[in-house]
Amino acid sequence: MPAEKGSAFLLKIGDGAGSPSFATIAGLRTTQLSINGEAVNVTSKDSGGWRELLSGAGVRSVSVSGAGIFTGSDAEKRLRGHALGGLIDDYELSFESGERMRGRFLVSRLDYAGDYNGERNYTLSLESSGAVASL
Repeated sequence: MPAEKGSAFLLKIGDGAGSPSFATIAGLRTTQLSINGEAVNVTSKDSGGWRELLSGAGVRSVSVSGAGIFTGSDAEKRLRGHALGGLIDDYELSFESGERMRGRFLVSRLDYAGDYNGERNYTLSLESSGAVASL
């Protein structure tokens, strides 16, 4: 399997409809995805000294972070509105291979910065709320 381009790892935000359409959040230069899981330990004296975990149990979550250049796109404005309102909405991650992941996320952090003679940039963090599906 060949290496995939980082520029093809896109974060998209839903339009709020029941069957949402997704718009790419423009200006993202870096993106990162973390899939997290908490294990449920079911080790007992019958485990022979080895830890045993319960398959399918525990709490799973997905975290997404990114950084980019602010362009003022409608998708960025929608993202900012979600951050200010504490709103959960549909987001989609797409990859060069065509694989996609979709779920509901909360904007847990949105930071803006800029230099006097430079562009305005931002970093963001999203936390999943509910199941995240691989499409």
